[in-house]
Amino acid sequence: MTTDEQHLWALLRDLDRSGGAEFPAGYDHAATRRRFDQLVADIDTLFSCVSKVERDAPETSYHGWIIIPVNATVSADFITVIVSNFGDLATVTLGNPVSYDQEETDYPFDSTDHGRITEVLTGLGYITVPEHLAWADYDGVMNLRSHARSWFDRFFFWT
Repeated sequence: MTTDEQHLWALLRDLDRSGGAEFPAGYDHAATRRRFDQLVADIDTLFSCVSKVERDAPETSYHGWIIIPVNATVSADFITVIVSNFGDLATVTLGNPVSYDQEETDYPFDSTDHGRITEVLTGLGYITVPEHLAWADYDGVMNLRSHARSWFDRFFFWT
């Protein structure tokens, strides 16, 4: 495990204890929405497209999804960016989440596309959680085990 992965695991565990199932303590919806809207605008400009966006996800642990259409990417499929309500977390997947395993993603997910998205996320203060970490079994402190089987479920899908 790399130092970056160790840091991310520590962050995920801290955030797991930071509030309820849907929001951390001190959650500021308006600020989160402004930054998410900026992310959408930046991605649309960067990829010269109009992304499909889900902004209103009540009773979930994620703030929104952005789907970059395949015709705007160099990659072999569309790209999904999901922003959590917790700790500035974001994850990026090729296609739908879990469409590809890690080895499959390495080939069709163009490094230029991935790098551009990561740069935009980092510039806006998001912390990118790699998909292979997000899909690890959830073993956190919240009593969500009947619904959250993975850390992805916990921070990027909880309903």
